[in-house]
Amino acid sequence: MPYRVVNDTLHEAPAKSGASRYEVELWPHQSLTGNGFVWVVGASLTLISLPILGLLGTKALWGILPFALGVIGLLWFSLKRNWRDRDILETLTLTSDIARLVRIDPDGTRRDWQANPYWVRITRHEKVGQIEDYLTLEGGPRTVEIGAFLTPEERRTLEHNLLGALGRLK
Repeated sequence: MPYRVVNDTLHEAPAKSGASRYEVELWPHQSLTGNGFVWVVGASLTLISLPILGLLGTKALWGILPFALGVIGLLWFSLKRNWRDRDILETLTLTSDIARLVRIDPDGTRRDWQANPYWVRITRHEKVGQIEDYLTLEGGPRTVEIGAFLTPEERRTLEHNLLGALGRLK
């Protein structure tokens, strides 16, 4: 699952202010590892170079070679861009004093949301446009989404975990 509970002391901490804490981090699923990236680019280079081997020593090689190298370059650029666009981190922290959601976007922009945890509601919308099981946090100055990049099953599991944490906190 592309999220993990970093800190869960809601059930073991004493009942003093700020001692109880639940923290979860969420990030987009990243199936292509660095090793996989090398394999994909290497296999593509190998497959593209096979037909080019028959053109060695001919003038046609120089007509085809720039396009073949361009395809490999575009594949490299696309995969790197995809990695950068998936570099999102959402951190939800629940304490007895505050509920805070921090989202760090791929460009480094940080967006914060906070509310009193006693007024926070987690709402799962069955279908919003094309998105199933859309999760929102309500209770602060605005309604915010959480885990938009997760699969519907992961959002349902996250909702269950967050509802349990909020219940223990209250």
